[in-house]
Amino acid sequence: MGFGGRGKGAWPERGRGPEGMEAAELRVGFVGAGRMAGGLARGLLRAGKVPASSILASAPSDKNLDAWRESGCRTTHCNLEVLQESTLVFLATKPHILPGVLQEIRPAVGPHHIVVSLAAGVTLQTLQRLLPAGTKVLRLMPNLPCVVQAGAMVFARGSGAGDGEATLLKSLLSSCGLCEEVPESYINIHTGLSGSGVAYVYLFAEALAEGAVKMGMPGGLASRIAAQTLLGAAKMMLETGEHPAKLRGDVCTPGGTTIHALHQLEKGALRATVMNAVEAATNRACDVAED
Repeated sequence: MGFGGRGKGAWPERGRGPEGMEAAELRVGFVGAGRMAGGLARGLLRAGKVPASSILASAPSDKNLDAWRESGCRTTHCNLEVLQESTLVFLATKPHILPGVLQEIRPAVGPHHIVVSLAAGVTLQTLQRLLPAGTKVLRLMPNLPCVVQAGAMVFARGSGAGDGEATLLKSLLSSCGLCEEVPESYINIHTGLSGSGVAYVYLFAEALAEGAVKMGMPGGLASRIAAQTLLGAAKMMLETGEHPAKLRGDVCTPGGTTIHALHQLEKGALRATVMNAVEAATNRACDVAED
């Protein structure tokens, strides 16, 4: 289903605040239609937060837009059209492209808009400088599992965004996974912990499965069991609220298999290595933000 083309008056009650918006009347736009934007949109659709007809995505070519049309969303090649058609606008472009996009859309940004940037390394200060004074702007950092509605997201609000905007964003994005409001200084740490951390977990899952293959288990079965093991462990952490050290201790029995295995992990300095990895990724995220 292609873009239907409504005019500038498509939003009937532009003066209303986000606190009173119903899902049926909220119009959501995406400037940029890549994988992360698609994952967020899919979460909104699956949870029934916003109807497909109220989502509009823009991209320079049709390469990424076909999947949006198949979901019933509207598409366009015009970024300004997204601003004219939407109240909640996600900026989902590459970071180096964003300043040019902000310059392009700036004339169309009004007090009724809520602008949410997904661009890594682009600070709230930069966003507020490149957008009209007083714009309600927030900075969101998702991670890849958002595309399967199991993401971990943090966001920080700019000076123009209030409790209503923060509540609206958190409510909408809860359909895509865990969503927490944090000080902006935590966003680069989140990148090191969760954005990059997904890759650390994949590496650990690969190693778990390969250990089982070494001991004689078929690779496909070993990978499925490794994945389910990680899923179950994570679910227990979230649902019990227990510290991971407590849960780890619960698995260990005196002289048992687990404590022997943990001894080998400690010999390899697993904890220190992972802590160093989070630190390295966080520092790199800070460097990118300063470039």
